[in-house]
Amino acid sequence: MKRREQSQTEQLRQALSEREAQLQEAQARLAALEGSTSLQVGRALTAAAKRPGRGLVRLPRDLFRLWRKSGATRQSTGGRRRPQPVRSYDAERQEARLLAGNIGTRDDRLVVAGVLSPEVHAAVEPYVRVVALRPQDAQVVFESVDVDVVLVSASAAAPGSLWAHVGDPASGDRTRALNWVVEAAAARGVPSVLLTDAPAPPALATLPFGLVCDGGVGVPLHRFNPIAAEPERTTDPLHLPSAGHRGVVADRLVDMLVREGGVRRTEPGWAEEPAALRAATTVVVDDPVLADRAMACGARALLLGGAAESDAERPAGPRGRVRVPVDASALRSGAAADGLARVRAAGPLSPEELRLVLRSLFLTDATPVRLADILGRLDFAPGSGSPSLALRTRQVAVLAAPPDDITSLALADDLLKQEYAPAEVVLPDDVDHLAGVQRLRSAGIPLRTARVAGSNGGAREPRPTEWAALAGAATAPWVALWRAPRGSAFLADLLCAAECSGADAVGPAVPWWGSAPVGAADTAADPVGTAVADQDYVFVSAIEPDLARTDLVRRGLQPGVWNRHGARLLALGPQPEADRESAPGQVGSAPDGG
Repeated sequence: MKRREQSQTEQLRQALSEREAQLQEAQARLAALEGSTSLQVGRALTAAAKRPGRGLVRLPRDLFRLWRKSGATRQSTGGRRRPQPVRSYDAERQEARLLAGNIGTRDDRLVVAGVLSPEVHAAVEPYVRVVALRPQDAQVVFESVDVDVVLVSASAAAPGSLWAHVGDPASGDRTRALNWVVEAAAARGVPSVLLTDAPAPPALATLPFGLVCDGGVGVPLHRFNPIAAEPERTTDPLHLPSAGHRGVVADRLVDMLVREGGVRRTEPGWAEEPAALRAATTVVVDDPVLADRAMACGARALLLGGAAESDAERPAGPRGRVRVPVDASALRSGAAADGLARVRAAGPLSPEELRLVLRSLFLTDATPVRLADILGRLDFAPGSGSPSLALRTRQVAVLAAPPDDITSLALADDLLKQEYAPAEVVLPDDVDHLAGVQRLRSAGIPLRTARVAGSNGGAREPRPTEWAALAGAATAPWVALWRAPRGSAFLADLLCAAECSGADAVGPAVPWWGSAPVGAADTAADPVGTAVADQDYVFVSAIEPDLARTDLVRRGLQPGVWNRHGARLLALGPQPEADRESAPGQVGSAPDGG
């Protein structure tokens, strides 16, 4: 059972009362010290030394008076010594916790005690609250907060980190500290997880972890995305090494591509890796995760590893990567050089391919999906959070005001076929009788209603104040403004773009720097605005919002002035008509053979 008997405020109040008691004790001891015989004798000797003439004459008298006074004091007090104050152990630990800086931070995310590398920490931070553990204060910090899970990444044992070589016999102190954390977590009912995302000392896996998962935390789309990518990319292929050992054949293939294919070696740090991928057209990797990250940034990937597939076995979708098997035949056949030539000739991913790749990663391989999958295998202690909290940032409420049965049935059909289902649907309270609304209710989709003044039965598009009234009844952090059917990937594409960019609103860019609607005739005189309106995944000054933060819509402002109030607006056009009919899931990583 986790310790939840006292709140942080009660603990701080108790620590403050203990400090006040210690202050009063110190004041009493100071008063006793100032009245002590030893101090007064010292003062008398000091005064006599400063004035030898009169001081030496008066010194015997002063000492005799002090002797008589001290004897009377001992007689009245019985010679008993005052007890020494006992410093509270809990007060000392509370003081250490305050210095650790983990008191008082609260939100609705899962609390994770992490022994993580900087890269993994940056990947999971937007979705869970990480309480970082350090070898020197792991015990104090772990006891200072109520955590939901302990998460350890094998990459944290890399040289140069705080937990370098943990699990190695040469770092016994760090191994003992981590072992204490895992055992203390088990005693409190807190599950612990080890992610083997990189090679690590074998003894690390022998610690009593509740779950050991192969692989990392997926693709953090907030780091690897096409946002802010330059239109012109470098044409020279780029080689990114993986953390694990590639093998002799893979090394020889890379050496051959460097000599004959013009591949450029680079080893960017984890912080510079997204920028390097956004600037590249083609990358050569030997790790499928690196290939997915490269495609998320808009580059094509030559993946060294895995079995080749025939044309009949390749799924439909964008050829974002070409896979070459790593074996002796690849060195003789030139399959790697042929594959590199194909991906170089294809150039960077087209806008349609890029959207399909991002959608596939968002639905299956993104970091919150990976975290929810890992946490779903654990047994949380009573009173802890839920694994679904890792997906809390993706919840969306659909706002709609259908005027009649035909529109309501179109709404129901559009929402029921979404690849990413909405968390709830918010409607005006006067449309409950429509056939489409009844269909949504029978399908089990949560429905909420709101009082919308002057909605006119939904005969026109709602005004900002009416959208605000609908958003007031929503509980999800995002709201989608439904106006007409937009295809099965409508919500997935919008939420993916918001997760990639951290924007406050997503939608088609308004091709004019004023408040004119999309397609206005005046835009022909503004080539800059028209050019921006044709781009996706770029920040602009005005959009026609399809998705926005709930708090932003509740303000009831005109979308044309959202940027003046500090909102970040991301341009993302409607889903292409051809893409709307494509089968979902066939995206992102069609393998190719040599």
